[in-house]
Amino acid sequence: MTIVIKPTFAQKLSAVLAETRLRMINISRYPGQLALEIVIPVIFASMPMLLGRATAGADAGANFAANTGTTNYVAFLLIGSNIFTLVSNAFWHIAYWLRFEQETGTLEAVYLTPTSSLTLASGVAIYSVIRGLIAAFLSYIIGCLVFRVNPFQGDVLLALAFIFVGLIPLYAVAFLFGALVLKVKESNALVGLMQWVVSFLMGIFFPITVLPPFVKFIAWLFPPTWITNGVRSSLLGVGFFFGHWYFDMAVLWAFLFIAPLFSFAVFNRVERGVKANEGVGQF
Repeated sequence: MTIVIKPTFAQKLSAVLAETRLRMINISRYPGQLALEIVIPVIFASMPMLLGRATAGADAGANFAANTGTTNYVAFLLIGSNIFTLVSNAFWHIAYWLRFEQETGTLEAVYLTPTSSLTLASGVAIYSVIRGLIAAFLSYIIGCLVFRVNPFQGDVLLALAFIFVGLIPLYAVAFLFGALVLKVKESNALVGLMQWVVSFLMGIFFPITVLPPFVKFIAWLFPPTWITNGVRSSLLGVGFFFGHWYFDMAVLWAFLFIAPLFSFAVFNRVERGVKANEGVGQF
């Protein structure tokens, strides 16, 4: 007779924090990689800025405002590139953690312990949030200073509220993406494709109002779209989707409750299929 001992909440929390600590110690050995995460969003946003100045000249701000609602195209583009980095990191870290466990054979060990992949994935998510938020904050400040705009205009606290409320649905979607990685046993190609689709849906350099109606509807189902527009509207006043911040925030709260339930249900179903029918060691 096999006795299964279920871990207590304290033991699960200990496993989560241990996974987070492991990741933090590992990345602390690569300061150059952390520095690049701060610099890349600024470089990424500088390309459309320079292109706009070269083509629109002295009226670049006014022309930009005609379609977006703000003349501050520097902050608009920097917000988009930094939130894209935050979103991309969420998908990247969850996907590569699962793929790494598959390739090294340690995923089987996880299935044999009293803990669960969801518990360890939570530790990876906490690590990813800490790393992503620090990099995005520093990158935005540096970008604003380089291009000489005020980084703290508008309602900063409301902008932070949109980011923090949106983190849970964001990582729920990333976990759903992890289920796809678990199913098809591939991460590099999927992450590469994901980055293009995500950048398009969340409108990193443009308002999604310019998209065709069907594509815009798909973008509204993607939580990072609401984070991006919420931050831009809070800081730059470009306009909330439903006119007032509390309506847009309510949508993000709805994602917060629905997305984790749907994501975990799909992931558990895929994981049971891997264990029962598809061979745990066939990666």
